[in-house]
Amino acid sequence: MNTLSGTELRSGATVPTLGQGTWHMGESASGEAAEVASLRRGLDLGLALIDTAEMYGSGRAERVVAKAVSGRRNEAYIVSKVLPSNASGRKVREACERSLRHLGIEQMDLYLLHWRGRIPLAETVTAFEDLKAEGKIGAWGVSNFDTDDMEELMAVPGGSNVAANQVLYNLDSRGIEHDLLPWCQKRGVAVMAYSPLDEGRLLRDARLAAFAAARGLTGAQAALSFVLSRPGVIAIPKTSSAERAQENVEAAERILMPEDLSELDRLFPPPEGKRPLAMI
Repeated sequence: MNTLSGTELRSGATVPTLGQGTWHMGESASGEAAEVASLRRGLDLGLALIDTAEMYGSGRAERVVAKAVSGRRNEAYIVSKVLPSNASGRKVREACERSLRHLGIEQMDLYLLHWRGRIPLAETVTAFEDLKAEGKIGAWGVSNFDTDDMEELMAVPGGSNVAANQVLYNLDSRGIEHDLLPWCQKRGVAVMAYSPLDEGRLLRDARLAAFAAARGLTGAQAALSFVLSRPGVIAIPKTSSAERAQENVEAAERILMPEDLSELDRLFPPPEGKRPLAMI
């Protein structure tokens, strides 16, 4: 596996299996230059998918992305998310247009409902489909949807056009492996794994450190390689360091052998039954 390998979305687009997250970006003016540099270095390395959201820094993360992709729009696959409070027909349009302004682009490649709220799914899907028809978004998806949510979504008009479901997934949070991940894989819905390093907590895990060292990997590389070993899964780690971006790319180039995955199962056991969908 390498950074040029990709996952084909239901929309027909093929995106890299390793992208870049932006959660917590834009929260400090002093860190912005490093954040922009990290994202641009990621683009240099082929990490075309950049994930953000209107919620992140109240739009400031989207503005960081705008600076990173300035002059390089054709190299980037940009994903943003709408808050559930903005998921009604009129508000979806307003939120999308606001995010496009923040991002400095004319079309978002993928637009996600950040999590379920009180707005009926049918209303949100209709708004997404309208935005797609108008060329404001290339495709749409959801985030933090469990299996029953996905089944309900598929049952509404246009719901089968869902391209992706972004959920928490990492070595220490493997609940989706019981039913949600196989459900999405069977139907061709890409799973975008956010916090694949568990917000850095896995990097302090002695079990992972020993596993990685024995294989000439860093802890981050081992954790990312595990997530990327799953078909149809896209990992979107966030880093504000250009050096860490390079480290992440090297993780995508390392293939874990069956015996490695078995050892990780021993160290970080997979779920034995259904678990509530974990969220951060």
